Parts: sequence; structure tokens; C-alpha cells
Amino acid sequence: MAGHSQFKNIMHRKGKQDAMRAKLFAKLAREITVAAKSGLPDPDMNPRLRLAVQNARAENMPKDNVERAIKKALGGDADTYEQVRYEGYAPGGVAVIVEALTDNRNRTGGAVRAVFTKYNGNMGATGSVSHMFARVGEIRFKADAASPDAMLEAAIEAGAEDVESGEEGHLVTTTFEALGQVASALEGKLGEPEQVKAIWKPTLSTQVDADKAETILKMIAALDDDDDVQSVFSNFEVDEATLARLTAA
Repeated sequence: MAGHSQFKNIMHRKGKQDAMRAKLFAKLAREITVAAKSGLPDPDMNPRLRLAVQNARAENMPKDNVERAIKKALGGDADTYEQVRYEGYAPGGVAVIVEALTDNRNRTGGAVRAVFTKYNGNMGATGSVSHMFARVGEIRFKADAASPDAMLEAAIEAGAEDVESGEEGHLVTTTFEALGQVASALEGKLGEPEQVKAIWKPTLSTQVDADKAETILKMIAALDDDDDVQSVFSNFEVDEATLARLTAA
């Protein structure tokens, strides 16, 4: 009986993971389609598309899915999506930025506002919290991509702003404007990166206790679960032991 229960638990986890992966692929495909539609459908000639494809590869998205998303942009039946940014506060005065790609502002805005309300947060106007963040680019490489010294040298030559190297890998930071150029230069020298993305990096953080951190994590998860939401950023800080406990599977 215990074995049967264990099997059911494993299958439940697998089903949940498969669903999460399908949702991730759908979001990646949407970004690829929008990027391809905003410029040339060739990643080598379209920096935004190149970044979208790189991120899809990093998540092991099948090549067929990538090509299908690009072809969708070439067809007349492709949905028209627009980029929308929502800003507001989570409990404890924590700043939150939500980036979305949507074909219906009313639907997406209403859904995002409902999540803020459910978790006792407050939506604000665009610009209400983004001044507490810097728009930067991050490029991640696996630890075996290069030695710390070689990574630092390559990053300097590519025009990056900063590099952090550790057992988990290398994190290269660039200005948002130089992200595509730096990523391409590093890829040419070190191979394909593990991840390339534009982020909102907090310049001012807010410390919270375990209870508020738990609520904020649930709020972020609920926002991220929305099909239209591409990314969620916040500036909350909590001690590592509490964060590890709250994020344990």
C-alpha cells in the first residue's frame, strides 16, 4: 500500500512538473513569436529574437516548438500581443514589478489586480516602484564553461559590467542596452550560455519576516501562474534559512 501511495505521489509530482513545463514553453513561444513579429524572423538579424531563442534552448524547449513559434509570426493569423508592465506593493511595503505579453489589457490587468488584492497588496501606477530597480541584463554560464579568470577576461572584452563566479556557475551582468551584444560576444568565445535575460534588479531592498515572506512567495507564484505574465520581480529580503524552508519542495 505504501508503495502504491508513493507511486501516486511520484505521478502527481510528474504531472505537476509536466504542466509547469508546458506553461513555461507556452510563455517562451509567445515571446519568440512577438520578437519575430517585431523584426526580422532571423535570430542572427534580430537581437530580441536571438535572446528569446537562447532562453528557450536553455529550458530545453524542443527545436520544433521554437521553429513553429517563429513561423507563427510570419502568418497572418498570429495574435497581436503588447508588452505591459504592472507595478505595486506586496505586504510589508515590498515592491513588485510584473511584466506581461497580452492581447487583452483588460483581462490581464484585472487578473493581476485580483492577485495583488488577494494577498493584501496594492497595485500602483507605472513608475510607482520601478525607481527602486535597475534595468540590467544577466547572462549565466555553467561553472565548467570557463575558469573564473577566463570568464572575467572574456566578460571585460565583451563589454560587461560585472561578473560573479562560484560553484554554481558564472553570472555576467551588463547594461540592458548592451545585453544582446555582450551575450553574442561571450557565446562566440565560450559557447552558448545557460540563460540570457533582461531583469529588474533591486537597488533598494525591503527586509521581511517569515510570515510576510511566505505570503509574498505565494503572491509571486500566483502572478507567475497567469498565462499572460512573463516575469515577476520583487525587492524583498529574508534570511537564507527561512527562504530555503519556504521554497523547499
